[in-house]
Amino acid sequence: MRKTLAFILFSVVLSIQISAQTFTLEQLDGFNKLTMDEFKKEMKQQKFKFYDRTEGLRFALTEYEAPDYTSKIGKFEYAEEKSEDRIEFEFKTKKEYDQYLTLILADGYKPTEKGKIITKEPYVDYYKDKEHFRLILPKTGESSPYTIIAFK
Repeated sequence: MRKTLAFILFSVVLSIQISAQTFTLEQLDGFNKLTMDEFKKEMKQQKFKFYDRTEGLRFALTEYEAPDYTSKIGKFEYAEEKSEDRIEFEFKTKKEYDQYLTLILADGYKPTEKGKIITKEPYVDYYKDKEHFRLILPKTGESSPYTIIAFK
């Protein structure tokens, strides 16, 4: 009985730790500095699972999904213009979005541009010096995904 109770408690603690998987702004920004091979190794260390690879004429996108399927992270690599490389982190809750917004503002980033991306989701760009993050809300009438993009 004690072993069963200890196993259940361990499982609950482990699931809470896994489901609380998020990245700091510094980590998201740091992923841009990694090569694709280094990024893949980092995602494996974070226990993220390979999700998809998309190749376009000018870019390659490699995506990984969190163990609890609540978030997804992708790295865009551009063949010609490396300054366009970026990290895109998708998550499901408004609470996480608000936490990222609070961190961005507290770190001195200023909102500079608002608009809609090509698929009609509203966004706000935040800059501090040459550092750039974009927060994207879900489409009107939808509850997810929320996205943060860390530009190189």
